[in-house]
Amino acid sequence: MIFDLLQKKDGQSNWHQLQNIVLAVSTVVLGVIVGLSSLLLSLFLEVIEHFFLHYEETAKFPAPVGAAPIDRLLSVAVGGVIAAVIWWFLRTKTTPTISIKRALAGERMPFWQTVIHVVTQIFYVGTGGSVGRELAPREAGALLAQKWEDLCDRYHVPKLAAEDKRLLITAAAGAGFAGIYIAPITGMFFSVEVLFKKLTLRTVGVSLTMSIIAMFVGSLVKGFKPYYILTDVKFSLVSFVFVLILAPLSGLAGSWFRKFFQWAEKHQTKDNHILWQLPVAAILTGIVAYFFPEIMGNGRSLAQLAINSHQLTMLVILVVGALLKVVVTVLTIRAGASGGTLTPSIAVGGALGAVLSLILAIWIPGMSIGQGAILGAGTLLAASQQAPFMAMFMLIEICHLESSALLPMGFGILIATAVSKKILSD
Repeated sequence: MIFDLLQKKDGQSNWHQLQNIVLAVSTVVLGVIVGLSSLLLSLFLEVIEHFFLHYEETAKFPAPVGAAPIDRLLSVAVGGVIAAVIWWFLRTKTTPTISIKRALAGERMPFWQTVIHVVTQIFYVGTGGSVGRELAPREAGALLAQKWEDLCDRYHVPKLAAEDKRLLITAAAGAGFAGIYIAPITGMFFSVEVLFKKLTLRTVGVSLTMSIIAMFVGSLVKGFKPYYILTDVKFSLVSFVFVLILAPLSGLAGSWFRKFFQWAEKHQTKDNHILWQLPVAAILTGIVAYFFPEIMGNGRSLAQLAINSHQLTMLVILVVGALLKVVVTVLTIRAGASGGTLTPSIAVGGALGAVLSLILAIWIPGMSIGQGAILGAGTLLAASQQAPFMAMFMLIEICHLESSALLPMGFGILIATAVSKKILSD
């Protein structure tokens, strides 16, 4: 089918109208396709967790605490060996995969290599590897956007402007996130704030529409449930006092966390050494998981542990857990694993917020440990990612927070982002 609709009297105005139609149709189609890809990745993660760890991950039971300690160790170790072989093959024997940023610069994402790369990320997280799972659906979304553009070119659909093509790729990446975490506003802000870096009615409209469609498709199996469970969702004035103390600490910790991740990605193993370095990192993770299962996966279980903490005896556990999460995640990425850093940041920030809350609760009546953990997660995430809007709405969406969280969360994120930006710029 060939579209021959450009020979009209209005010339330029008709061309822009056709571009808008193509952009609108592409937004809807990609929303459905990317949502389906996120749904399939979620189901694949469940299969891997069930096969390797014999459990089903939920917000109430985010860690495989029921699995035998030796099974946790072996799961991560075997997963690390398998993932190392796959990534070694992809990076040394085939056309290497490329990042979303390079795709935005005009480079092509190799289809089958990227598909295998995305599936391997989810596989490794499912076995207990310490990386975020959110990078995989974003890369899948960007790949599908490029393939959709190729399909349109093949059937001579009126070409979009270069900026609109980039917008579709960023929107599809954000929609991939929205489809797996059921968080459309977060997906939109990831697109326009982190990737596209341009906030206009057009960019917001395309990104938000695609993320909403992907969210609905992605929710067909699990529905609309919170990713983290917080029982006391109504934030009080005590939260404002708390963030004045917490936010500068989150800004400091977040900036160093960002530096650690950047160092790991810059020096990431991509040659034959991945065949031994990633298994070593996996075994190290497995040894920690033998005693502390909350260290496994993308950090969801550590964050939920922080939210649920109510006794001072948890102080040492949370501090050690946060430090170990940083170490094993950085080493895992350095050793060659690909994965996200958003949810590990939430885990570390949640632990920081809970620790500070437990200490301050001795002197401040009515201090909520769970709310402190959520505020710590949001402020450290914003500081480490340098994306305040995305961080704030991510915590609000995935925790199903009330509007009372907006002011303390926004206030804390403002301070933490400013502190981290100052440190990172020095």
